[in-house]
Amino acid sequence: MWAHSNRRELDATMARVQIMLDKKLLRAADQAARRLKRSRSALVRDALREHLRRLHIRELEQRDHEGYCKRTPKAVFRCLVS
Repeated sequence: MWAHSNRRELDATMARVQIMLDKKLLRAADQAARRLKRSRSALVRDALREHLRRLHIRELEQRDHEGYCKRTPKAVFRCLVS
């Protein structure tokens, strides 16, 4: 499946980690990986990237909201009631 040189290149850019998952979540992840024809590791990497992307967006939105609330008295009132 993998050429030996490709495996070495991949290993150089990744780190092995160990995580604990409850059995139900692990079964669901394995089923999704099979459906998508992906490895469990690829599925978890994609899910983690997406979660981190959403967290980043949420942090930016919160920062923008707080900055907007500080700009004008009317905005401060709207921010207090929202």
